[in-house]
Amino acid sequence: MAAENLLAIDNGTQSVRAILFDPAGNLIAKSQIPIEPYYSKAPGLAEQDPDLFWRALCEACQGLWNEPGVDKESIAAVSLTTQRSTLVNVDEQGNPLRPAIVWLDQRRTEGLKPVGGLWGLGFWLAGATETVKYLQAEAEANWLRTHEPEIWKKTHKYLLLSGYLTYKLVGEFVDSVGSQVSYLPFDYKRQQWARWYDWKWEAVPVPQEYLPRLIPVASPLGEISQAAAQATGIPAGTPLIAAAADKACEVIGSGCLDPSIASLSFGTTATINTTHKRYIEVIPLIPPYPAAVPGYYSLEIQIYRGYWMVKWFKQEFGLVERILSEERGVQPEDLFDGLVNSVAPGSNGLVLQPFWSPGLKYPGPEARGAIIGFSDVHTRAHLYRAILEGLAYALREGSERTTRRSGVPITELRVSGGGSQSDAAMQLTADIFNLPAARPHTYEASGLGAAIDAAVGSGIHPNFETAVKEMTRTGKTFEPSPKTHAVYDDLYKSVYLKMYSRLYPLYQSIHTITNHQS
Repeated sequence: MAAENLLAIDNGTQSVRAILFDPAGNLIAKSQIPIEPYYSKAPGLAEQDPDLFWRALCEACQGLWNEPGVDKESIAAVSLTTQRSTLVNVDEQGNPLRPAIVWLDQRRTEGLKPVGGLWGLGFWLAGATETVKYLQAEAEANWLRTHEPEIWKKTHKYLLLSGYLTYKLVGEFVDSVGSQVSYLPFDYKRQQWARWYDWKWEAVPVPQEYLPRLIPVASPLGEISQAAAQATGIPAGTPLIAAAADKACEVIGSGCLDPSIASLSFGTTATINTTHKRYIEVIPLIPPYPAAVPGYYSLEIQIYRGYWMVKWFKQEFGLVERILSEERGVQPEDLFDGLVNSVAPGSNGLVLQPFWSPGLKYPGPEARGAIIGFSDVHTRAHLYRAILEGLAYALREGSERTTRRSGVPITELRVSGGGSQSDAAMQLTADIFNLPAARPHTYEASGLGAAIDAAVGSGIHPNFETAVKEMTRTGKTFEPSPKTHAVYDDLYKSVYLKMYSRLYPLYQSIHTITNHQS
């Protein structure tokens, strides 16, 4: 058999998956290993043993070889996509010096020396001093330097999870440009480590020798080593092609190469992304991340704790549906969709603002969630629908911000992530945006995006336009209802868009009174 299939390794927050695709984007086989996202030794901390990720990767690959129709010799190339902003300190042999700091970690380092000189003056004149201060406090490297200086001094390389797993696979301290999403001295416009005079080196003073060599997306990172081949079963010498972070891979795996097609991700963090050739900051000072296409940018608006809110509702208020799903042998999502559909669009005036976790610029660090419009007619079904509608309102606002900044109207939606499996969520999203909303043909959109990078990098497809055309397509599509959209449009413009500015003074008061602790 000719080597033409593509192995994508997808290390997400909840599991590690080894997925084999053919050149047409069909999923041949998959092996999935659940992982514990993190453990916490103190409030706000989220850490994990880096070796747990590697063991799960090996187990997922070994499980894949037992799946029907899988032939190792058919694999032309491998690609790796991982969760973003999870960081690992290693020694010269690549051994972890401490637990990985997972992206869900909330530690901060206050009281750091501010960026000075001309940069500091420029930030003061631009009104950006507090933004830079926030970035400094959030940077994990600053916490490590301050609180674990001995570990920091012993560090040979400071790697994202993608860089750590790449080292385990090929034996080189290299990483993909497309994986650089973190508080590091990275120049997002040039998609390289920042120049020596850039303010980022002062804000996050990581010695440059701590950082890995960066490889462009769709270029070889190296070949699977003999040691990795023994551990994973992947044939030694198979090329590992640079992919991108999981969210960026999900975008092209959903078929969103044209900037007019938006990728919505209904995951722990809900996002809207579009792919652009031009560098555009949708929110000033918040850079676009590297796309899974070399030299392109992924414009992203995040709703922190997005579909986590759905999980919260199901845990706190969905006991009946969980019990019934077991008794009837049906999926819980089907019953929750019934709950949504029992309520009219607009939730009888119940409107939710989904800012359950603070952001940097919009919403700002003082932001809170809010639900307004309660009356004695409302039930938990109204609340559940209002959560889904509030998330869609927030993502629609993100799409409008993106359109204003880029000048490119969004005309289609591709929706992926766990929440996309709900037909009710898909339909109300189409209705709120007044745009067709389609699922990708495969649930494994981020894995498919990584496979697209491998296909182009290995020469199976000549370019990304061809690869995306050949390997992606839509599944079920939901068309908007003009009548329902009219209801949503009134609520969105007359109520939702005004909530944040009206409630902002109250959020500030809460922030001050509770001293940032609630």
